[in-house]
Amino acid sequence: MSVGEQIQNDTKAAMKERDRTRVGALRMLGAALKNAEIEAGRPLTEQEEQTVLRRQLKQRDESAEAFRRAGREERAAAESAEAEIVRSYLPEPLSQEELEEIVERAMNETGATSMRDMGAVMGRAMELSGGRAEGRELSALVRGRLQ
Repeated sequence: MSVGEQIQNDTKAAMKERDRTRVGALRMLGAALKNAEIEAGRPLTEQEEQTVLRRQLKQRDESAEAFRRAGREERAAAESAEAEIVRSYLPEPLSQEELEEIVERAMNETGATSMRDMGAVMGRAMELSGGRAEGRELSALVRGRLQ
C-alpha cells in the first residue's frame, strides 16, 4: 500500500472518529500528493511521495517557528501537531553514525577529493540514504569532509 493510499484510509478513519485536527492535516497531505501526481503526469514513486511529505513537514516546522516568534502560541501548537502527523508517514531518520558511513561510502565510490566533486558525492549519498536523510545534513557532512 502506498503512502497516498494509507493517508486516504487514515482520513476516512479520522472522519469516523470526528478528529478534526487529524482530518485537516491528512486532507492537506492527500492534496499535496495528488497535486504532485498531477504535475508529474503519472503515479508517484515511493521516493517522490517521501519528497512531497518532507516538503510538507518543512513547511509545518517553519510555520510553527514563525508563529512562535510572532507570539501566537496556539497557531504554533496547531502547526506542530500537523508536523507530527506528517512525520508519522516518513521512515525513521538515519542516525549520525549511519549518515557518516553513507558519506564515507559515497566519497569512496565516487573517488571525491575536492569540493568540485561535491555534486557527485551528494547524488550518491542521497541514493544510499534511500530517502531517509535530509539533504542539508548530508551536505554539511560532505562539505566538512571535502574541505
